[in-house]
This record gives sequence, structure tokens and C-alpha cells, in this order.
Amino acid sequence: MSKLSGQIAALGAILVTGLTLTACGGGIPGNAVVSVNGTPITNTTFNHWMAVAANSSSASAAAAGKTAPKAVVPDPPTYTACIAHLEATAPKPPKGQSKPTAAALKAQCEQQYTALKQQVLGYLISANWVIGEASEQGVKVSDNEVKKQFNQIKSQQFPKEADFQKFLASTGYTVSDVLLRVKLDLLSQKIQAKVSKDAGKKPSQKEITAYYEQHKSQYGQPERRNILIILTKTQAQAEKAKKEIESGKSFSSVAKSVSIDPVSKAAGGSLPGVVKGQEEKALDEAVFSAKLNVLGGPIKTPFGYYIYEVKKTLPASQQALAQVQSSIQQQITAQKQQKALSEFVKNFRKKWTARTECRSGYSVQDCKSYKAPKTSALPSTGTPVPQTSTPTTTSSSGTTTTK
Repeated sequence: MSKLSGQIAALGAILVTGLTLTACGGGIPGNAVVSVNGTPITNTTFNHWMAVAANSSSASAAAAGKTAPKAVVPDPPTYTACIAHLEATAPKPPKGQSKPTAAALKAQCEQQYTALKQQVLGYLISANWVIGEASEQGVKVSDNEVKKQFNQIKSQQFPKEADFQKFLASTGYTVSDVLLRVKLDLLSQKIQAKVSKDAGKKPSQKEITAYYEQHKSQYGQPERRNILIILTKTQAQAEKAKKEIESGKSFSSVAKSVSIDPVSKAAGGSLPGVVKGQEEKALDEAVFSAKLNVLGGPIKTPFGYYIYEVKKTLPASQQALAQVQSSIQQQITAQKQQKALSEFVKNFRKKWTARTECRSGYSVQDCKSYKAPKTSALPSTGTPVPQTSTPTTTSSSGTTTTK
């Protein structure tokens, strides 16, 4: 089992449990906390997923080897049960330190409740968005597809039935929950595939040629030179090194003995594949105007004095358009698809935020009435999911029902 991601992307692998898409008119029904395009997220649904989120947080801590008390959903506004639970499960304080006060425990309960509430609401809203988008785009998945994917995940992640039952018991999920999570994952994939396909029209030859001309340097290499260098602090040291080489000593042995350039020194002075403009200006000009196998220098630079020798010239090369046409076509297509997905996600969020009404006290950043607080002790939750241990391919969970 793997820990769920704590964040849902606008469309990526968003899963849901118990979703029913039935428009119920404008406004928020009295038994609901949020309405998405007329579909309510009921108090019952919200409370269910608050419990799941609390259980999952406790289970995740236990899986990480941390001591975690049994999950209890904080109970606003007094948090009486939460405070009592913290008092009962808190470890004995170190010698000389007093137990946390009731006020401190209440503040802890308030923080836990706010974090869980933001996670659950953000998740459930996002789940409704995906279901609504799938309906509008005519994207569907069959029961057979869902069952096949579910069985594959279950066999991989829970080879023993007892492990799966333990997972359900520890998190509060039902088999129906998991099945519908898988369904929404498949819907999400199909929506993304549809957007990508619509944008995946084969680029024209004009587009391919223009791309090649704009990125021509990516399909070729400039002239390169394999050179030998020795760098010294003074001109006298450089001239001495040059005379030693001229008298018969190998360039490599002299470089390893006197050069102060650590990279080339370790290689006996060798610098292969040097491109014009790569080295310091004075050395660069000297190297690219030198003849092969002619010892040159000393050349004064801000780093010291160089002696050098060009051993080989590698001519510039350029791949023809015909050689790279296929890869350019793929690149252009991928860019178009990525652009289309980015634009889709932007419009998706804008459209569905405008359709999302949240009751006072339950507003998160996906609500059209949401106003960001000036200061906050809690990080932005985006559209997160209750964290839990679950099959790797089903990275989130959620539910909404209509009552």
C-alpha cells in the first residue's frame, strides 16, 4: 500500500466515491454545505469524509512509524470530545513540564478541524467538477472497465483478502467507495485523452519547416577542437613548461607536473570537444586560429598564462530537415497538446468555480464567494484529498450524494 498524494490537480487522477450528478436547482439546500452546479454536497457526505480523513491521517502516521492516537473528528465549536480525547491520549510530559492547558488543546483541535475541513471540501468539490465535466463532454466509462481496473489494483496492492479488509476497516472506506474512485480515475484519464486528441492534429509542413529553422542549432554541432593546455601563474613558468615539451618531454607529464588548471591537469592537459566561445577570450582566439600540432603560447589571461596545442579539428555538422522531420512533428504535437491541456485546466477551474456555492463557514478557494484571508497560520490546501493508504493507481477518494 502506498500513501496517497495530498493534492489533487485540477484534472489529474481525481477520484471520487458515491457521486450522484442530479441538478437540484439554485442555492444550497438546508442539509448541504456546498452546491456544485445544483448538486449538493450534503452534511452526511461531509461528515463521512471528515471521519475518513481523520482515520487516514492516523493510519498514515502509524505507517510511518509514528505514535498516533485513535482518530477522532474535532467537534466545533466547543471541541469538548476532541479536548477530552487529547487529554486522555497525550503522553506524559517530561519532568519539570506541565500538561497542556485546555485552551492550548482547544487551539490544537481548531487547527485540526480547519485543516481537515479544507482538505475534505476541496476534494469533494473537485470530484463534483470532474463528474460534471465528464457529463458535459459525453465522456463515460462502463461498469466492466471499472471492475477490471479495480480487480487489477486489488490483486497488486492487496494480494490477501485480509489485507484489503484491514484497509477498509482502518480507513472507513467501503468496497463501493473504492469502485467509484476507480471510475472517476478512468473518467479523468478519458477527459485528458479527449482534450489531447482534439489538439493532436498533424502539423503542416510549413509548421515543421518553421520550427526547424527556429531551432536549427538543436539539430547540429558547431566546429569543435581537441586541445592540450597548461596553465601557470607566471609567464616564466609557462615558458619553462613550453621549453620542457620542446626538449622532448610529453605534454601530459608536464601538464600533470606544473599546470594549475585542475580539470585538464588530471587528464594530462587534454580538453576534448572545445567549442568556440567556451574558453577565456584570449585562449579561445588563439586556439581557433592555430594550426594542428603546433605548440603555442604563452597567452596571458585573467587566470594566468596558457600554453596550448590543437590536436584535432572536428568540423561543424548539421542534420537535414528530412532527418529530423519525424521528431519535430512529434515535438510540435506534444507542445500543442500541452498548451491545450493547460488552457483547458484554466478554463475548467474558472467555469466550475463560478458554479460552486459554499455555505458560510465552509468556503474554500474553489468556491465562487471565497476570499483569501489576509493572514493564515495554515498553508493553502488547493484541492487536496483525505490522506490514506490505498492502491497506488487510485490516488484519491471522495463522495457526494443528493438528498
